[in-house]
Amino acid sequence: MIIRTTSDSNMIVYNITTKILPRIKEQWLQWQTSEHIPEIMATGLFDAYKLYRLLEQDESEGLTFTIQFFTSSWQRYQQYTNTCSAFMQKKAAGKWGDQCIAFRTVMQLVN
Repeated sequence: MIIRTTSDSNMIVYNITTKILPRIKEQWLQWQTSEHIPEIMATGLFDAYKLYRLLEQDESEGLTFTIQFFTSSWQRYQQYTNTCSAFMQKKAAGKWGDQCIAFRTVMQLVN
């Protein structure tokens, strides 16, 4: 993946952390990689992404994954949140219901 870097100090990372029930793992990953992530990337507001599974976590309530979307500016991130974010969250909630729970954070690359 190529990450556009006009200035590293402008790099914004939109992080979605999701805890899912173990029984939906394969379906959820398939949906993420074939539908949801490509749809977010198709907005043109992110330059790259990475999908991780968190290790050394208490998995008694589910498996934890994080998806990080990289964009070159705060303005591009804001455009995503203003025009796409609510729709994407509603779509995910409609598909998975209470089988997963997600929270979002935003970070700026410092070094």
